Amino acid sequence: MRRDLRPYYIRKWQGAYQRWYIRHYLLPAFDRAGKSFQAYCPRNIEIWGPNIIVGDCVQVNASAGNVVRLSTWDNGKRQGRIELGDCVLVSPGTQIIASESIVIGRNTMIASGCYISDSDWHDTYDRTAELDKHAPIVLGENVWLGVRTIVGKGVTIGENSIIGAGSVVTKNIPANMIAAGNPARPIRELDPAKPLRKRSDLFSDPDLLDRQMDYLMKTALKDNTLFGWLRSLIAPTRLD
Repeated sequence: MRRDLRPYYIRKWQGAYQRWYIRHYLLPAFDRAGKSFQAYCPRNIEIWGPNIIVGDCVQVNASAGNVVRLSTWDNGKRQGRIELGDCVLVSPGTQIIASESIVIGRNTMIASGCYISDSDWHDTYDRTAELDKHAPIVLGENVWLGVRTIVGKGVTIGENSIIGAGSVVTKNIPANMIAAGNPARPIRELDPAKPLRKRSDLFSDPDLLDRQMDYLMKTALKDNTLFGWLRSLIAPTRLD
C-alpha cells in the first residue's frame, strides 16, 4: 500500500484495541512500567523473565516479521536485569538479552535490528557453560545506536554518543562521540557548541502530543471511506 486507506473511526477502534492489549498482556510482563508507555504492533513484542523495568514515555515499536525481544536469563545463581530509562525508543527487530545487567539511559534511541547482550553465553573452551563470559552493559543518556548495531558484554557508551549503522561495539565509547566500525572506534567528537534536542522534549506534555497526533491522523484520513478501504483489501490497485 502507498497510503493508509482506513477510515478515521476504524483507526480509532484499532488504536483502542491496541491500548487494551498493551494494558492486558504487555504491561503486566514488566516488573515496573512508567506512565505513557507506547507500543506499535504489540503482538510482536516478547517480554521474557523478571527484572525488566521501563520508565515513563518509553516507546517500543515492532512490526510484522521484526519481533522485539527483551529477555532476562536465570542461571540458578544470578538473575539478569534490564532497565530502560524515560523516553527510550526501541525499534523493530531489536533484541536486548541480559544475563547480568543492561541499563539504558533516558532518551536513548535504538534503531532497527540492534542486538544488545551482556554475555557470550558460552565459554571459549567449555561450550556447555557461560562461566565468566558476562559483564554489565551501560548505555548513557541520549545515546543513539544505528541500524543493526551489536553491543557486547562489559561495554559502556557515554552520553550523547552515536554509533554508526552495522557497528560492533566491544570496547567502551566515551561521551559525545561518533563511533563506527567493527570493532567500533571513535571517529570524531560532537560539537559542544551545538544544542541537543532530546526525545524528552517531545514528551514534555504527553496529553498535548496525543491530541496533536490524533489531529494529524484525523486530517490524513478524513477522505477515506469504509467501502474504499475494504475494496483496497480485496482488490488493491496501483493507486492504493
